[in-house]
Amino acid sequence: MTEGRFRDKVAVVTGGGKGIGRAVASLMACGGAKVVLSGRDAAALDAACAEIRANGGEALPVAGDVAKPSDADHLCARTLEAFGRADILVNNAGITRDNLVMRMSEEEWDQVIDTNLKGSFLCIRAFTRPMMKQRWGRIVNVSSVVGLAGNPGQANYVASKAGVIGLTKAVARELASRHITVNAVAPGFIETAMTSGLNEKVREALQAQIPLGRLGSPEDVAHAVAFLCSEEAGYVTGQVLSVDGGMRM
Repeated sequence: MTEGRFRDKVAVVTGGGKGIGRAVASLMACGGAKVVLSGRDAAALDAACAEIRANGGEALPVAGDVAKPSDADHLCARTLEAFGRADILVNNAGITRDNLVMRMSEEEWDQVIDTNLKGSFLCIRAFTRPMMKQRWGRIVNVSSVVGLAGNPGQANYVASKAGVIGLTKAVARELASRHITVNAVAPGFIETAMTSGLNEKVREALQAQIPLGRLGSPEDVAHAVAFLCSEEAGYVTGQVLSVDGGMRM
């Protein structure tokens, strides 16, 4: 990444303590952004921020649950209090509660929809006002390849990630006149905590479906997010960028 690509920008990353979120926050910080990391695991947030600071960056942890309106609002308020502005929002926070639909409990459905979809909405709502006042902003929502293609045993997760795509397109139309772009990335199978439990047989079967022959890394997704957050992507909005090794080709 070009050094200083995000100088003078403030970037907020939900689910920033681990996996894709941590990689995004680290890359933004390397590009000169001040980063705010949100998540429910305070220890993971502190560790991620310490790593960024050790590399010369500026990072602020804000523990909270984006599925709660008060926590989403607090995240925005804390960002503005600390840095005076908010330029970039990456809605990455997500959970899974996998089950076949005939066995899925209402609680499993609600938890996933609340975090993955409602949480993205709540954060967008909170951060839209300061971005509109600035007449500049970048919002990137993290969807999934399964939000485009479906996946058995994940009706709640698929619905949430498909909903994120619809949310992205609607908000992109609403905010375009204020020079705020809204896009989504749709990662394929990425080496994170969500995929760490896969046995070797399942992993080999997955890799056989991927033309590039490997699972992706969090950094693969982070580079795509960084592009969509950059000045270079100023004429890109309402789009879904698949980062899946060609899986859906």
